[in-house]
Amino acid sequence: MEANMVGLPKHEKNIASSFLRQGRSNRAHTGGVTDDTELGRKILATHESNERGFYVKPVLAVIGVIFNRASEDIFKFTQGSITQWDIAVTDEKVVDLPTRVISAISLEIYSKCSAGVDVHTIVLDVLQLVKHYSWEVKVLLVLVTLMITFGKFRLVVQNYTTNPLPKAIAILKQLPEILEHLHDLKPTLDALFVLIGEIIDTTNKLVEFYDLPEIIAVDANVPTVVYWTIRSIVVASTQMFSLTGSLPIDLLTESWELSSLAHKLNNIKRLHLVELLERCLTIMQEKRDEEAFRELERIFTTPHLDNTRALSTLFHYKDGQPALYDCYLKRKVATEELSNKTVALFITDMNLNLQRGQEYKILERIYQQKKHSPMKMDSHYEIVWVPIVDNWDEDKLILFETLRNQMEWHSIDHHSVVSTVVRRYIKEKWNFNKKPILVVIDKQGAVVHHDATNMICIWGNTAYPFTINREKLLWEEMRWSIDLLIDNLEPNLNAWIQEGRHICLYGGEDMEWIRDFTIAAKKVARDAGISLEMVYVGKSQIKERVVSTIIDTIHKENLSRTLDRDHINYFWLRLMRMLESKRQLAKFDNTTHDHILEGITVILSYDSSDYTKGRWAVMSKDIGHMVRSKGTHMLKALTEHRLWIPRQQEIGFVPALDEYLKDHVQPHEPHHCTSLVLPSSGALPDVMKCCDCGRLMETYTLFRCCLE
Repeated sequence: MEANMVGLPKHEKNIASSFLRQGRSNRAHTGGVTDDTELGRKILATHESNERGFYVKPVLAVIGVIFNRASEDIFKFTQGSITQWDIAVTDEKVVDLPTRVISAISLEIYSKCSAGVDVHTIVLDVLQLVKHYSWEVKVLLVLVTLMITFGKFRLVVQNYTTNPLPKAIAILKQLPEILEHLHDLKPTLDALFVLIGEIIDTTNKLVEFYDLPEIIAVDANVPTVVYWTIRSIVVASTQMFSLTGSLPIDLLTESWELSSLAHKLNNIKRLHLVELLERCLTIMQEKRDEEAFRELERIFTTPHLDNTRALSTLFHYKDGQPALYDCYLKRKVATEELSNKTVALFITDMNLNLQRGQEYKILERIYQQKKHSPMKMDSHYEIVWVPIVDNWDEDKLILFETLRNQMEWHSIDHHSVVSTVVRRYIKEKWNFNKKPILVVIDKQGAVVHHDATNMICIWGNTAYPFTINREKLLWEEMRWSIDLLIDNLEPNLNAWIQEGRHICLYGGEDMEWIRDFTIAAKKVARDAGISLEMVYVGKSQIKERVVSTIIDTIHKENLSRTLDRDHINYFWLRLMRMLESKRQLAKFDNTTHDHILEGITVILSYDSSDYTKGRWAVMSKDIGHMVRSKGTHMLKALTEHRLWIPRQQEIGFVPALDEYLKDHVQPHEPHHCTSLVLPSSGALPDVMKCCDCGRLMETYTLFRCCLE
């Protein structure tokens, strides 16, 4: 390039050298300005107004068209096709620019470049011309002058060989030699396009920043960004003047110099503008999120005519498309279609086991019952699956589709309908923490239960409309009895109760004890002259192969009836859900003693205690008096039946058994307190009393991998 400058007039050499030298720091290197503070002071001195004066977005759209059309395929010299960029300028009426100011800027840059004025001085003089405009508009107006020249150059290049008019203009401007050797200038043109691209991007970022509804912070470095952007425009304009014949072609700079300036502008934009813009956007987004969160709180604490607003606030597409999906009919569903129904939100993470998840199976069963009897009063509800995932990826999206296709109720249509704010609300206000919950929204949009899973696992559709008040009422109707324990898991239970039979439920995994106990119980029943039905209910935490072996042995030796494997799982899940339900309601209940809660706790303690090895039994006559005890105690009492036969004849079999256990067996047996293992995801009590001695139990943490 220095060789190309030989023979140039002195002022042209000065022009070339002043535009070639671009500093590698944030300081100005020309015009005597070497301090950032001094530079900032000089720039601020040129600023008198923050008015835009016109709509900037249409102008930016036009600039985008020019740049994208002018920089594509410039070396092919062919007519381009219409692109999406052209659509932006179909309505030219919206573009209203101060043409006199633009002409003055163009003349200022050209005349002072021709006169050899240094670039720093030119920038400050241009800033004086645009002092009545806001910072982003200053840059935009100067950029317009560059894009006009840039666009003209592109038109000449594109049509030079096919259209006589551009060719005639090129001849008058002495361009044929430049156009014929355009390929030799490719590195310089490529670097120039990169620089212009950085200028346009910086301008867009400035407009975006000043388009914010409220400026969160005014950064002192914005004027510096404006200065270096206009400075880059002046340098790029010099290149265009040379390419269009207004200045000698020898003034074109090396490509690496232009690349260096583009890199510098990019750094300034990133450090002083992009980070500021991101901070402002983050603050504004946090503010909007907080407002949306408070709006959710207000919606769910304010009465409404129906649940439409509540559901549409929870789930919505930005484009207004239906937000829900009917998994059975395979169609999109608007939230309005659920306005006359109670809506149970089945909220889970993606670790949902449809085959082995007991809660899911129960929910699926009662939903099928609802579908088969749509006219029943307890069928006026809908279930909506809502997976809560913080970071969706391709695998989770595939799993979502797979799981949804196996369901029969409703689901969200796409993960994006649940916003970040809604996910936060579900976690903070509805206490979702990976464990599935069932949040119930009534027909008026009020949350009537934050987790109805317990009551559904206990009572099924009888729990409709799944409110806390309904849960309290159902418990008020219950009493501690054999039918509460086993419910409908044993199909013959109702017949046994009506016939006044004695019923025994027992559990454990000690096959020797099971054999001894059932044989002893049958003998006592014969001796006492009572009809006795025994049902084995297994153990809560037991390996599948172990319980299968026990069930097979019981059947083979005809020891008693048994629940099947699925019903055994449900029996223990139901007991645990009873405990959670009772514990949750106890927070709002002043009842001093709860016989049902006590009975459930005792059985769960027997089941999880290492000492009892899960051995326990309860006996009852129909739904009357029920006696419970550890397996070893119960077996001892039965083997000593001859000692309490007289009391049996006086007060009955079950009361006499209970009396003998309390007076003669338990006081004389070595004392071993039981333990109680509760899942950490449930409603953990603050304190728990030992079911044997009544003292407060110590709390430990147990980590369990699996049952196998």
